[in-house]
Amino acid sequence: MKINTKIFGEVEIDDTKIIHFGNGIVGFPELTDFALMHDAEKEDGAIRWFQSLQEPAFAMPVMDPLLLMPDYNPEVEDELLKPIGALEPDHMLVLVTLTVPSDLTKMSVNLRAPIVVHTETRMACQVIVDDDKYPVKYPIYDLLQAAKKAGE
Repeated sequence: MKINTKIFGEVEIDDTKIIHFGNGIVGFPELTDFALMHDAEKEDGAIRWFQSLQEPAFAMPVMDPLLLMPDYNPEVEDELLKPIGALEPDHMLVLVTLTVPSDLTKMSVNLRAPIVVHTETRMACQVIVDDDKYPVKYPIYDLLQAAKKAGE
């Protein structure tokens, strides 16, 4: 499948790489099919994009929460994960959405609504975590800067 995206231009998506959200994502229930993409020119690949296949102008930046909070382990009701099938830790990918405002120092991730992907079936869902330990806007600018300095 070929799509013309806002961020990556025209790209070809292999059908075996399509990730399906049975109920869409929070705020966009009509968007159900995505491809997980990254900028090949960026070496670290920390930020990836869920590119909508229904709406080529929509791409949501995401990242692995463990890069920011190594002890991130929210409790999620089994019932919320039922739509994506039985999960084994080896077949689970957890990502959080990233907000990048014009003032980059206010960059944040949403730790309260992680996306869980079953890597074998490519079924996914976004869940809401009921735990005040995980904020909706977790500031990450300083964390990314520190990680960048440590990697130099």
